[in-house]
Amino acid sequence: MTTTTVRGAGAREWGGLAVLSLPTVLLGLDVTVLYLALPSLAEDLLPSGAQELWIMDAYGFLIAGFLLTMGTLGDRIGRRRLLMIGAAAFGIVSVLAAWSTSAELLIVARAALGIAGATLMPSTLALISNMFADQRQRSLAIGVWATSFALGMALGPVVGGVMLDHFWWGSVFLLAVPVAIVLLVAAPVLIPEYRAPRSGRFDLLGVALSLTAILPVVYAVKRFAEDGFDVPTIAAALIGAVFAVLFVRRQAGLANPLLDVGLFADRTFSAALSVLLVGLVGVGGSMLLITQQLQFVEGLPPVEAGLWMGPPALLMFLAAIGSPLVARRVPPGIVVAATLALSTVGYVLLALVDASDGLALMVVGFGLVYLGLGAIAALGTDLVVGAAPAEKAGSASAMSETVQELGLALGVAVLGSLATAVYRDRVDDTLPAGVPSEVADVAGDSLAGAVSSAQRMPAGWLDHAKEAATSGMNTAMIVAAACTLLLSFLSAVVLRRVGVIGGDAPESDTAESDGDVSETGRDVSETGGEDPETDGEGPETDGVSATPGPPSSRSSRRPGPFRGASR
Repeated sequence: MTTTTVRGAGAREWGGLAVLSLPTVLLGLDVTVLYLALPSLAEDLLPSGAQELWIMDAYGFLIAGFLLTMGTLGDRIGRRRLLMIGAAAFGIVSVLAAWSTSAELLIVARAALGIAGATLMPSTLALISNMFADQRQRSLAIGVWATSFALGMALGPVVGGVMLDHFWWGSVFLLAVPVAIVLLVAAPVLIPEYRAPRSGRFDLLGVALSLTAILPVVYAVKRFAEDGFDVPTIAAALIGAVFAVLFVRRQAGLANPLLDVGLFADRTFSAALSVLLVGLVGVGGSMLLITQQLQFVEGLPPVEAGLWMGPPALLMFLAAIGSPLVARRVPPGIVVAATLALSTVGYVLLALVDASDGLALMVVGFGLVYLGLGAIAALGTDLVVGAAPAEKAGSASAMSETVQELGLALGVAVLGSLATAVYRDRVDDTLPAGVPSEVADVAGDSLAGAVSSAQRMPAGWLDHAKEAATSGMNTAMIVAAACTLLLSFLSAVVLRRVGVIGGDAPESDTAESDGDVSETGRDVSETGGEDPETDGEGPETDGVSATPGPPSSRSSRRPGPFRGASR
C-alpha cells in the first residue's frame, strides 16, 4: 500500500471557505426573512392557505428535486463554474421575486429560485471536500459551513425586520443580490476548479426519472394537506414511488450514474442521511409555526420577532461550530444522540406553550430545537461527505443537501398542515352566525386570514382563533417530539461504531480495490500532473498529494474521516 501525504489547508483555502459560506448564509437569510415577510406579503397578495404553503416550500421542493442533477452536472462541467452560474441566476430571479404582483407569480419565482439554489449548494460542499483533505480540518470547515446557515438565520430576522419596517415585503429578496455579486467576484480568485476525470455521458433519462419520482410525491403531499386521502393523492404517490424504483434500478446499472446507489451500502452514510432527513422535518415545521406564533399570536412587529429568534439561532451557531470539536474526543453518534435528546425537550416545551403567555417558553424550547439542528447539520453532513470518494463528492454532497431541503419542506407541509387541520377543526365550532361567507372562509382557513379579517368579526373572536392556532402548534410539536426522541435512540444505536474525528482510518478505508481506480480514473491531485479536465489547477483540486505510480497502486478514495467507521 502506498503511503499518502495529506497537505493541510492554507490561507487560500480558508479564504475560499469564507466565499463558499456565502450561499449558505443566503439560504439562511432567505428562509427566516420570508417567514417574517409572510404577514405583509399575505396582506398584499391575498394568497389562500394552500398558496401560503406553496410560497414557503416551493423553493425547498424544487431544490430537492434538482440537487442530484446539479451535483452530478457540477462534477462534469466544473464545480466552481456551476457555482458561479447558480449565483448569477439566483440574483436575477431574486429581483423578479421582489416585484411579484400575485401569489401565483411569487410561487413561480420561488420555484425558479429553488432550481438556481440547486446549482449552489452541492457545489459549495463538494468544493470544501476537495479543498480540505485533512480530516480534522475538513470536519471543522464543514462545521463552519453549517454554522453560516445559523448566521444567516440569525441575521435574517433582524436585517429583514428593519427592511420590512422601511420598505415593502419584496425588498427582502433583494438581500441576495449583493451576496451573489461578492461570490461572482471572489470565486475565481480563491476557489480552485474541479471536474471529475472521465465522468462519462450525462444521464438525461436519469434526470427525467428523478424529477418524475419527486414531483408527483410533492403533489401528493400538497393535495393531502388540502383534501386528505383521495384518489388523486394516492395515485400521485404511487406514480412517484414507481418512478423512484425505476430511477434507482437504472442508476444501479450505470457506470457513471447521477446517484451512486453503492454509497448506501455504507451504514454510516445511510444512517447520517436518515438523521438529517427526519431531524429537519421537525425543524422546518417548528420554524414556520414559531414565526407565525410570534407575529400573529404574540402580536410582535417583524423587528421584535426577529430579535426574539436571535438567541435560538445563536445556540445553533454554537452547536454547529462546537460539535465537530467535541466529536474529536466523544464519538459523533453520542454527540448527535445527546443533542437530539435536548431537541426533544425543546419540542415538549413548545407543546406546552399557551396563547396568553408563552413567549419565554417558546424561545427556550426553540433554542433547544436549534441546538440539535446545529449538531446534526455539521456532523451528519461530515459523515455523509467523508464516506464518499473524492470524485463522488458532488453526488454525496447533493444527497446530503437533498435530504436536508426535502426535510425542511416536508416539515412545512406535514407539520404545517397538521397544525392547520387542528386550527380549522377548532375554529369551525366558534365561527359566529351572520358573518358573510367570504369573511368566514378567510378567517376559518388560517390564522393569517383571521388576523386580516378581525375587524369584520365580533369582538373577542380573534382570541378564540389564536387559541385554536396555538393548539395546532402544540399538537404538531408533540408529533415532532416523539419522532425526535426515536431518532435520538436510533442515532446512538446505529452510529455507535463510528469513532472520533481524526482517528486513524482502518486499512480498508485507505486502500480500496484496484477496480475503483479503473472505473473512476485518477484525480490530478494523485498524480501530481495536470489533467485537462481541471483547468490546470493541479494539486489544488483537493489538496491531496501522493507518490506517483501506476493507477493500480493507489486508491481513489480519501482516508475516511472517522476512526472505526463501519463500512
